[in-house]
Amino acid sequence: MAELEKGHQEAAKQINSWRRLAKQNIAERGKDISELEAALQRIAEQSAIVAAAEKLVRCKGRYHSELNYRALAKLFGVVTPDLPPLEHENVHYADAAEVEITALRQRIQELEAKLETADKLQDSAFRDGLKAGFSYGQTDDQSGFAQCMSAYSTRAGIGVKQQEDSVDSDVGRNQPGMVVAVHIGAGDFVKVKGQVFEVEETDFDDHDVTLWFVGGNTLKCAAGCQVEVVSAPVAAGIKVKES
Repeated sequence: MAELEKGHQEAAKQINSWRRLAKQNIAERGKDISELEAALQRIAEQSAIVAAAEKLVRCKGRYHSELNYRALAKLFGVVTPDLPPLEHENVHYADAAEVEITALRQRIQELEAKLETADKLQDSAFRDGLKAGFSYGQTDDQSGFAQCMSAYSTRAGIGVKQQEDSVDSDVGRNQPGMVVAVHIGAGDFVKVKGQVFEVEETDFDDHDVTLWFVGGNTLKCAAGCQVEVVSAPVAAGIKVKES
C-alpha cells in the first residue's frame, strides 16, 4: 500500500508539472500569434508601398506635360507641389520597405517554428500525463482515454512526432526491447514464453492491458508490466497477419 500511495503521489506531481508546462506554452503561444499577425499586417502595408513606388518609377517617362503630372499626382493622392522626385525619395523608400519586409519574413519563420515546437511539447505532455495517470489508476475512463489518445495522435496540421527512443518511424512499430504494456500497439511483435506473436488488437480494462495476437492467443497483464518487443520475424511458423 505504501508503494502504491507513493506511486500515486509521484504521478500527481508529474501530471501537475505537465499541466503547468501546458499552461505556460499556451500563454507564450498567444503572444507569439499576436506578434505573427502584426508582422503579416506590416508586410502587407510595406508591400503596398513598394508597389506604389514601382508604379511611379515606371511612369517616370510619361511626365512630359503638366496634365500628365497632375493626373498621376491625383491618382496617388498627392498634392501636386509636394510630389517628391522619383529618382531619389521614392526609390529609397521602396528599398527601405524591401529591407523591412525581408526582416519581417525572417521573424515570421522564427515564430512559426517556435509555435510548432510549443504545440509538440504541449501534445507530448498531455499524452504522457494521460498515460501515467491511467497506469497509476488516476484515470479510469477507458472510453475517454481512448478518445483523447486518438485525437492527440491524429490532429491535422500538428506534426506530432512519435518519441524517437521508443518508436520506429519507418514502420510505425515499437523498437526491439522491453516496453511498458500500455504502450504496446497493433502491429508490434512481442515475445512471450519463447514464442513470437504479432499484436492484432489492444484494450485497457481498469488497470490491466489485454493484447490479442494474430492466431487467437491473448495476453493480459498490468498496464505497467514490461513486455519484450522484437523485430518483425522472418522465420516460418510465426503467426503474422496477412495484408
